[in-house]
Amino acid sequence: MSGAVIIGAGPGIGQAVARRFAAEGLPITLIARSGRTLRAAAEAVAPSGVPVVALEADSTDQAGLNAALDRAAGGHGVPDVVVYNAAVIQQDAPGELSVRGHMEAWAVNVVGALNAAAHVAPAMAARGNGTILITGGMPEPKPQYVSLSLGKAGVRTLVTLLDQEYGPSGVHVASVTVAGPVAPGTDFDPDAIAEHYWRLHTQPSSRWEHEVLHAGSPR
Repeated sequence: MSGAVIIGAGPGIGQAVARRFAAEGLPITLIARSGRTLRAAAEAVAPSGVPVVALEADSTDQAGLNAALDRAAGGHGVPDVVVYNAAVIQQDAPGELSVRGHMEAWAVNVVGALNAAAHVAPAMAARGNGTILITGGMPEPKPQYVSLSLGKAGVRTLVTLLDQEYGPSGVHVASVTVAGPVAPGTDFDPDAIAEHYWRLHTQPSSRWEHEVLHAGSPR
């Protein structure tokens, strides 16, 4: 197994997805911009016993992110799956955020995912298989979350574009749309959400889904 790469490996979904894939025996590469975040994520995955690599990179730094992805491939091979979980989650109403603020949010929410996918998907396509999963949200846009609503709409379009480009070569591209605040022990428990990522990764190509909505777990 070539392994799983988690970009945005913070507490919540990032760590939960890393643990879920590690439980299946996949080597894990964790990418985050904070050393503290990486240490916590590595400790969370360690009990699985799989090889774990932790790399610092900012999702908006194309050269830095590409270098981290290259190191991941150098250590574990072309990834089986890349999960993009970085996001700027903030409240901002129409007209509140500056142009710079919108550009910074868009860079994390959409462009970072595009850059990561464009860097790894060609090698996946050449191999004939691979999975790229992006954490989505905001199934309905909300005026109190303008930048996030725009960003998650962008994620849906990005998934479609990447599927058109790389899907015919065997690369499964999909998003997991999370419709509420993530917190352990709630309907939006990160461990329950992580199951969607594993299921998408293991789907046969004849049954590929490109967006899964997590609207809450049954109690």
